[in-house]
Amino acid sequence: MSADTQPTEKFIPAKVIKVPGPDHPITVTPADARVRVTVSGQVVADSRQALRLEEKGYPAVFYVPRADADMSLLVRTTHYTYCPYKGDCTYFSIPIGGAKSEFAVWSYEHPYDAVAEIRDYLAFYPSRVDSLEVLPLFSEPVAEVEP
Repeated sequence: MSADTQPTEKFIPAKVIKVPGPDHPITVTPADARVRVTVSGQVVADSRQALRLEEKGYPAVFYVPRADADMSLLVRTTHYTYCPYKGDCTYFSIPIGGAKSEFAVWSYEHPYDAVAEIRDYLAFYPSRVDSLEVLPLFSEPVAEVEP
């Protein structure tokens, strides 16, 4: 190929897929807790069916079923990342939270088999929402009190 000839196809390298094991364990278990997420005074998610994902080298993450989230408050972004253990990750913003809540939510829509349980679940960055509460499983809603 000469210097003034451009390739007609873009080369995209194959994705590396890794399987969790003793050197990099990942576990997905029922959270046995109620997970409640709020932004700008609105409940974005409230679930008693959350999962807890633990991965070596990272803090535990709570995943909430999409069915327990108000998806009308989320806007899918074009941002994505890739994890060799979990797969392609898509992101959502929460417009009512302003700039703080951009890319606040992520989801593995087609996760690898090792973490298949997180399909149709969402995770939230605690720093990008107003609160991410992990409550006793059968707790009642917390009353909102105006100051």
